[in-house]
Amino acid sequence: MNKAITDGLVLMPAPFAAGLNQWSKGDGTAGSATYQGAPEAALVATDQDFGGCLELQKLQPTTKLRYMAQTPILPGCYLRITARVKAVSGNLPQVRIAAWAGGAGDQHVTGLVETGSSVSLTTYGEVVTAEAIIGSGWKAGVDMRWGTQALYAHVGLDLTGPNGGVVRIDDLVVEDVTSAFLRDMMDWVDVRDYGARGDGTTNDAPAFAAADAAAAASGRQLFVSRGSYFLDDDLTLEAPARFEGTVTMPAHRRLSMTRSFDLPSYAAAFASEELGFRKAFQALLNFADHEALDLGGRRIEVTAPIDMQAAVANKTVFSTRRVIRNGQFNAVAGPAWMPTVVTSQASYSPTNPKALTGVANAANVPVGSLVSGAGVGREVYVTAVNLGTGTITLSQPLHGGAGTQVFTFTRFKYLLDFAGFVQLDKMNFDDVEFQCNGIASGILLAPAGEVFQLRDCYITRPRHRGLTSIGTGCQGMLVDRCHFLSDEMSARWQDRISIGMNVNANDVKLRDNRVARFRHFAVLGGANHLLTGNHIYNGDDETQGLRGAGVVLATTNVLTTVTGNYIDNAALEWTNEYEADPVFSTRYSFGGLTVQGNTFLCGNVAPWFAWLVVKPYGAGHFIHGLNVSGNVFKAIAGTVDRIDKVDTTFALLDPARMRNITFEGNIFNAVTQICANPVTLDHDQATAQAVWTVGTAEYLPFGGWARNVEAVTARSPITGPAGERRSDMPWVATQQGANKTDVALNWLAASKGKVTLRVRMDNPN
Repeated sequence: MNKAITDGLVLMPAPFAAGLNQWSKGDGTAGSATYQGAPEAALVATDQDFGGCLELQKLQPTTKLRYMAQTPILPGCYLRITARVKAVSGNLPQVRIAAWAGGAGDQHVTGLVETGSSVSLTTYGEVVTAEAIIGSGWKAGVDMRWGTQALYAHVGLDLTGPNGGVVRIDDLVVEDVTSAFLRDMMDWVDVRDYGARGDGTTNDAPAFAAADAAAAASGRQLFVSRGSYFLDDDLTLEAPARFEGTVTMPAHRRLSMTRSFDLPSYAAAFASEELGFRKAFQALLNFADHEALDLGGRRIEVTAPIDMQAAVANKTVFSTRRVIRNGQFNAVAGPAWMPTVVTSQASYSPTNPKALTGVANAANVPVGSLVSGAGVGREVYVTAVNLGTGTITLSQPLHGGAGTQVFTFTRFKYLLDFAGFVQLDKMNFDDVEFQCNGIASGILLAPAGEVFQLRDCYITRPRHRGLTSIGTGCQGMLVDRCHFLSDEMSARWQDRISIGMNVNANDVKLRDNRVARFRHFAVLGGANHLLTGNHIYNGDDETQGLRGAGVVLATTNVLTTVTGNYIDNAALEWTNEYEADPVFSTRYSFGGLTVQGNTFLCGNVAPWFAWLVVKPYGAGHFIHGLNVSGNVFKAIAGTVDRIDKVDTTFALLDPARMRNITFEGNIFNAVTQICANPVTLDHDQATAQAVWTVGTAEYLPFGGWARNVEAVTARSPITGPAGERRSDMPWVATQQGANKTDVALNWLAASKGKVTLRVRMDNPN
């Protein structure tokens, strides 16, 4: 800053040759005596050192020389007054810069220092420089600290010491030196002041570190002025940073901005939101003083999948809680999003259930690929590839496909790809939208890890997958209050390919999410899950349309609760497609599921649609622990045959082994055949018979047999053919009739009357 340049202020006094009437013997105020015509003052035209100058004889104890014109003193400005003086004869005096402080109304501002330091003249002919700085601020290096009351100065000098000496004085110089104090006046420290070059090649990291130390010590910002600064060291900035210029770093170098740890700061530093996010994530995992990365409400334009592990480079395992919040990732169209598709011959054996061996071109199969082929269940992925042995590790076993075949491996491309980590725990996303735009998939989890969390997030229009687990990185995963919106809103259900999410491990919580029009919202392996408060909508605009699973439970003994959800045009499908030998043997069969307090709705569906579907992939299975109670089932724009179904594509359920099943307290609307277990039946025997046959009329769920009768209660007198009273109790024969769905009440003699029975399809335990 220089006011003479920027504002055109006249600071320099007139040269002596312009007339000594402009130079006062006193304070320089109007009316004071001047040196014009004074015998002790003379102009010298050609001094060998000064050219034109003033020759002055010292006659007073303090001989003053003041410029009569007013030199402005502005707040925030600093002026340096310089005088060059030499002795030519007589006694040798001292010289000092001096000035008179003028305020409003041309009044003298008293109480101020108005002189600088004295300089002695010790030798004739030696040029001595006297200087002093006048300014408004109380700063080191300022000789005359005048504050803001002084508005101008009459600048000049004093001669002190013995009288009689003659001196020559060069024209006085007044300079604006505010720039020398600018760093202390502003709230920032410029990295260039500490040696940063900003040429894009010089390693400016040491200069940044020095400037940061100075800024942090003085409580100011670090200012990165224009330029391109190359930083070839790991760098931690303790002061808040502001970027006019940009920085570049090798991928392995880390920048931690501890007081500016947010995406806007990193985007400004690296001139790219995408690169800024990568570097901020690198810092998030490498510095203990960063717990969360705030995206600052910014939208990151993502042109290619972000390899999250490559962004960190030095870590493959991380287990400390970290949060990314408050922003949007937006996929930008381009070839980088095209899936990689590889076919390869490989062998599978149920004795090694999570491995493909003898993979012909294993090096070409990307980790994270979806596996398809004969005997492969839904959402089976490549967890790892061992090139040395030609072996692929799978996320789940195959239910078939033993032997050798050609498999297809499809690697979808995700906005955020964590597959490069070996293990990643406690990674949280909060208030983030993943805008996939039908171009990209959403998030690919690490192969292993615990407690990944999405909270209040949006996964919008994923091309193939919203959230994918390729191993056990979903252990204990929490997905709360999120919105999953398909890119296939106008497609028929049977034509859709996108899946909201999948799970391989245990203890997943899906709570209060809203899901619209995927092929499946969730394919859940593992067990111990909780689904509560979700709205899952899988409908389409087709009349009498097909509908499929909103949620697939792919484990037999699931120990899972589905409660308080709104499940709309979507089924809850229960399979064992993740078993290498899906035929039941000695392990648990289907059990441990509670479906309670949900609202099930459908509209314009084919009548054979059912909300609860069990699909065994091998023979011999049965249900041994299922509670379906307190739910509402309602069809609109048509009816459905029943709410439950066994999908017999691969095998039947074994009705003879059903146990511990409860269907009660449910409400049915526009359901042709309701179901219950136990079912309460009224039987009216009008003709006396010794054996009464009572049919369950398909009330029992999943085609169950009438295996037990809990109670028989007479609702009228039991009488013989002539109306005579009977007092005996019948004994019950179960599993009667061709379908084993009837029970027989056996009396001592022909009887008639009315009874109520409670019939079960299962053994209670």
